[in-house]
Amino acid sequence: MKHILVAGSINMDVVNQVEHFPQPGETIASKGNDFIPGGKGANQAVAVARAGGNCTMVGAVGDDPYADSLIASLQTKGVDTKLILRKDGVSGMAFITVNSEGENHIVLSKGANGKLAEADVAEAINDWSAVEIVLLQNEIPWVTTESVIRGASADGARVFFNPAPAIRIPDELFTNIDTLIVNETEAQVITGIPVSDPISAENAANWIIGKGAANVIVTLGEKGSLLLGRQCPVNHVPAFRVKAVDTTAAGDTFIGAYAAANAEGMEAARALIFAGAAAALAVTKAGAQSSIPSREEIESFLQNG
Repeated sequence: MKHILVAGSINMDVVNQVEHFPQPGETIASKGNDFIPGGKGANQAVAVARAGGNCTMVGAVGDDPYADSLIASLQTKGVDTKLILRKDGVSGMAFITVNSEGENHIVLSKGANGKLAEADVAEAINDWSAVEIVLLQNEIPWVTTESVIRGASADGARVFFNPAPAIRIPDELFTNIDTLIVNETEAQVITGIPVSDPISAENAANWIIGKGAANVIVTLGEKGSLLLGRQCPVNHVPAFRVKAVDTTAAGDTFIGAYAAANAEGMEAARALIFAGAAAALAVTKAGAQSSIPSREEIESFLQNG
């Protein structure tokens, strides 16, 4: 089975359920709260593994009480954790507020994620030849992310990059990216093109392809997703209609499921549908990793939905 390496963040999510988001200066009561393993890197690693991919995570946790449970959560969901490092101090934290419509506000505290150094990853991975895809986000130091992108690409691994939180990408880095995966906001930050629908998403994707990336996926929420590549025409796949409970891990689930499908050779349009089904299932449950569906659940949804 082709190997996927996820290099990224590992967080403990502190989730509060509220009726509505507070206004500045307003205090409101929570309807309930949970402590749920998360982090964009860890969520995407779980989504890869749950979708049937062979996945290893490289990242960092602290020496606090959350560290063991964060690693255990990854292990129980099928992720290889042998490359996860322990750093002095606290693990990463995300403080998430979810309203009655399933929308969320998130505040990140980097913790150990901010201490994952370029040298840490270089020491952990001295041979990229066994890696088919390396999947990255933007919740670890940029110097580390950029080093992995350049090193993995130079050694033949395909780089899938989800620049979230959004940043402007240096022009010379685009040629190292096999697949750039962005939502509307991230696409606009990168390209300067407002994105709100498939037409504007295609315009932004063409801009990114012109910079040198091989493929671009733009996720459009309830409008579905769009894929454009240098070697393939545009594909737009509508979203599945479901009742959203919590959208926290929807994007991460989509990305991990797409990476797993791509690594096994699934045709591009079919892989988009597969990833969209995974994301649709994720929003019907609360939490991050706890909401990510299995391969069997995704396939059943596609057959019966």
